[in-house]
Amino acid sequence: MVGVTDQSDDQALRADCGSCFGLCCVALPFSESADFAVDKDAGKPCSNLRTDFRCGIHTRLRQSGFPGCTVYDCFGAGQKVSQVTFGGTDWRQAPETASQMFAVFRVVRQLHELLRYLTEALALRPARPLHGELRRLLDETGRLTGLAPESLEKLDVATHRQDVNVLLLHASELVRAEAGRKKKNRRGADLVGARLKGADLRGADLRGAYLIAADLTGADLRLADLIGADLRDANLAGADLTGGIFLTQPQLNAAKGDLSTRLPPGLTRPAHWS
Repeated sequence: MVGVTDQSDDQALRADCGSCFGLCCVALPFSESADFAVDKDAGKPCSNLRTDFRCGIHTRLRQSGFPGCTVYDCFGAGQKVSQVTFGGTDWRQAPETASQMFAVFRVVRQLHELLRYLTEALALRPARPLHGELRRLLDETGRLTGLAPESLEKLDVATHRQDVNVLLLHASELVRAEAGRKKKNRRGADLVGARLKGADLRGADLRGAYLIAADLTGADLRLADLIGADLRDANLAGADLTGGIFLTQPQLNAAKGDLSTRLPPGLTRPAHWS
C-alpha cells in the first residue's frame, strides 16, 4: 500500500497496477483512433478489463489496436486513490462510490504529475536557488493528495498547477542557461512532421511543442525542456536526450527510437524501439 508519507519517494510516483482498481481503464474515455480500437465512455469499464482489475491483453496492446494504453501513466495516482483515499474498497464492492472515485482519480492523477515534475526540479543542480520554494510546493502538493474524497472533488487543481508551473518555468530557465548559448524558444510550436534531423536543440524551450511524427534522428536535445511536448511517432533514433528536463516515460513510449538514442537517467528504452 502506498501511503501519504514521503511524496519524494520515486516509487510512490510509479504506477503499481497490481494495487489499483483498474481506474484508468474505467474512469477515462477514449475514442476510436490510431491509439484505440474502439470508443469508450468515461465511467464505463474497458471490455479488456478482467475481474481482477488486470488488462486481458496487456502483453499485446499494440498489436490489438490499443497503443494509447501503452503510453499512459498515472504517476502512481491509481494505487493512491485505490488503497489510501478509498481505503482498499473497490468500485465493484461499493458501486455507490464509483463516480466519486473516478472523479477523484482524475484530480489526484494531475497532482501526482506535478509531484513528478517538482521532484525532478529538486534534483536539478542549477535550480538550487529555488529548492526551498520547490520543496514547499512539493510538500503542499503531497498534502493535497491526502485530502478526503469530498475535498479532492472540489479542489481547484488549475490554480495550483499554475503556481507550480511558474516555479518550474524558472527552474527550466536556470537549467537551460547551462547550454551557454542563445536558447531556442519553440514553446507550443507546431512542429508536426518537422525535419529536424541532426538539429542542434541544446537548451531549447520545447514545452508543449507539437512534435508528432517529427524527424529528430541524431538531434541534440541536451538540456532541452520537454515538458508536455507531444512526441507521438517522433523519430528519436540516435538523438541525445541526456540532460533533457521534464521528459517522462509516456512521452518516450509514444515516440520511436533505437539503441543509439541517449536517455536521461531514470528513463528506460521502450520495448517497441528497434
